[in-house]
Amino acid sequence: MDVLVLLGRVLFGLLFLGSGYGHLAQRQMMAGYAASKGVPAANLMVPLTGLQILVGALMVALGIWPDVGALLLVAFLLPTAFIMHGFWAETDPGAKTMEQTQFLKDLALAGAALVMFAVFAYLGDDLGLVLVSPLFTLS
Repeated sequence: MDVLVLLGRVLFGLLFLGSGYGHLAQRQMMAGYAASKGVPAANLMVPLTGLQILVGALMVALGIWPDVGALLLVAFLLPTAFIMHGFWAETDPGAKTMEQTQFLKDLALAGAALVMFAVFAYLGDDLGLVLVSPLFTLS
């Protein structure tokens, strides 16, 4: 069971590691896109959220307070879904479909991260194969 949970944590974290790296490596392009979506201080927010998701992904994957890492990812995904992927405002059918897909993907990933948070907090020290046990406790 421990190995399956570790594998799931690592696979889940890979998506966010790539995205976080993109936020930093392609900061100007991503800041321009974020600004076009109405994100205030996009030049500051893009690298900050890049660091947020990198830290969250590493915490989940490596097992360093993985519950906190999962919450960092939720805190990125929920606002991102609504701010960056407002499909309801699109008039072009293709753009609307793409934004709706991205919106639902972000909500689904946020849901998965919430489930991870709950599992990590519930299992606590029994989680196994972590460097630092979950910080929160649910029973």
